[in-house]
Amino acid sequence: MGEYGRRLTPSEHIINGKDKLEQKVIDFEKLQESGLNQGKWDVVFVTLGTTKAIAGSAESFEKIDREYVINAAREAKSPDPASSQRIVYLSSAGANSQSPFLYARSKGLTEAGLADLGYADTIILRPGYLAGTNREGTPMVEKIFAEVTGLLSHVTSCAEIKVPALGKAMCLAGKLGSEGLPPAVNSTQEGKDAKFTVINNTGALKLAEVDE
Repeated sequence: MGEYGRRLTPSEHIINGKDKLEQKVIDFEKLQESGLNQGKWDVVFVTLGTTKAIAGSAESFEKIDREYVINAAREAKSPDPASSQRIVYLSSAGANSQSPFLYARSKGLTEAGLADLGYADTIILRPGYLAGTNREGTPMVEKIFAEVTGLLSHVTSCAEIKVPALGKAMCLAGKLGSEGLPPAVNSTQEGKDAKFTVINNTGALKLAEVDE
């Protein structure tokens, strides 16, 4: 197993598999030096993303949120045309390549770009608000939004998902693949030329309930 990224998960936060996990900080501007293409990855999980506010501009946002993601996924893809390699991408609710809104449009274009890479199986998760991230410097508007989605979660399963549940859902999606997903997940197929499987927030919650 490997974790490659701009930042790495602190070892004290890793409960299982720590002894088998290879961690490496990489420069997304120098992916040829990352070693991603040297690994024999059965499943590639992608959780890289940002916001315009954090990135500093729309151009920088799209560079990180789309260009880095697609380029890294391309680098990690097996050159074997017969490979059964799978990719699981953490997108966002509302992702739509035709959206007039930057964030939603970028996510939608990223989804399509990943599907075009030709992995044997492409799975996209579109969660609602991520509850329990505990990020430092969270803006007040986001804190208010979290309160709202917390209340909505009592009446709808579309509003939010806790990070541990989302992590389990992603892990199981990678393990089971599109064809092995339980019917209760209610996954859908999207994409024009290159198809991909979509799991929405409700589906991710259902998948997180599955016993491994």
